[in-house]
Amino acid sequence: MRLFAVGLSHRTAPIELRERVDFSRLGLSDALEALARRNIAREMAILSTCNRSEVYVASDADRTVEGLFEFFAEYHDVPAADVTPHLYVHHGADAARHLLRVAAGLDSLVVGEPQILGQVKSAYAVASDANFTGTILNRLFHVAFTAGKRVRSETGLGEGAVSVSYAAIALAKKIFGDLSGLEVLVLGAGEMAKLTAIHLKAQQVRRMTIASRTRTSAERLASHVSGEVVDWMNLGGAIERADILLTATGAPQAIITRADLARVMKTRRGRALFVIDIAVPRDVEPDAGAVDQVFLYNIDDLQGIVKENLARRTAELERADAIIAEETARFAAWLQSRHVIPTVVALRERFESIRKAELQRLRPKLSALPPEAQAQVDHVTRLIVEKLLLSPTEQLKSLGDHSLAATYTDALNRLFSLPSPGERDEEPVVAGKRTSS
Repeated sequence: MRLFAVGLSHRTAPIELRERVDFSRLGLSDALEALARRNIAREMAILSTCNRSEVYVASDADRTVEGLFEFFAEYHDVPAADVTPHLYVHHGADAARHLLRVAAGLDSLVVGEPQILGQVKSAYAVASDANFTGTILNRLFHVAFTAGKRVRSETGLGEGAVSVSYAAIALAKKIFGDLSGLEVLVLGAGEMAKLTAIHLKAQQVRRMTIASRTRTSAERLASHVSGEVVDWMNLGGAIERADILLTATGAPQAIITRADLARVMKTRRGRALFVIDIAVPRDVEPDAGAVDQVFLYNIDDLQGIVKENLARRTAELERADAIIAEETARFAAWLQSRHVIPTVVALRERFESIRKAELQRLRPKLSALPPEAQAQVDHVTRLIVEKLLLSPTEQLKSLGDHSLAATYTDALNRLFSLPSPGERDEEPVVAGKRTSS
């Protein structure tokens, strides 16, 4: 069987198309069932995230790639002309290398992001639990888990904030240390405000309060982060209570002045206020940061941190790529052995059957020989077979090129009429169960 990976990602397809071919909308189990019914693969797994949709299969079908292309289009009811140009294909060791890079976060929109490894594990769990995986994909995904963990533990690729929202959290930790027990006030309820609020919630802050000129938007975000809502007209008291002030409104001009913060800070008895202004245009007057115990950072400050951390991660890519190359080589050697060894075994069995058949045919003539001589004939003919097979066996096992090894094994299968690979492999998987072909 051969390994294939077919899919599209943020590197090859716009978000509009990625949304249309999102396998997770109807559930990965349903997608796997639909793929199994097409009988184009023996093992299969589907990885579907906001940035990629990929199918991994082990198959010996003649039209595997074409069948997967059709599956992408027909399952999602998208014209083939719209989706096919954006699909990429990897097979053999290249397919393995691709998944290992994905699991390690090297193919992510933000290099080194940690969430993807968990998503790869979830995709495998769905396929494995439904019996859609077998020897090849089981080995592949566990190698991917190992590679992902090694990249995280042996390189600094995952260190440092690489998004504005993460940078904001990192800065807050530098000022306050542990964020649990702090009070956060969020001005605005848009996407940036929501993302940063979610990250703050993950830090287990004591209370989160949301304020927006549109109260329904504030209530929606507050429910998402288990927060409270404060009226826009009561911001003064809310700022006075807050430890962290996050501003991300769409106001055309500053809504918080230096005078506002100076007035608030008089009542705080020296308690620090961390202000994160990620709005464009800025929500807070730039000179407000000069007020004593006010720590003001705008989006440019945070983006500088992001760029610095991205540069640091880039420096770690060489080490990460070396880990991926090492793990890929191990898997490729194992995968190649699965193609080569059955052919070697079948070839030896064919030669041995011929040897025994010939000895049986000559048995009347050999029967006149003493038992010791008959045993010697058997021994010598076995040595001849071994010597004849020694060179092709070593050559096949030492081939580093997967496609060349496949060509050689196919030639041997044809020349010596060996059993087909399908007759030597396990039975195919159809709708989650192994059945006879």
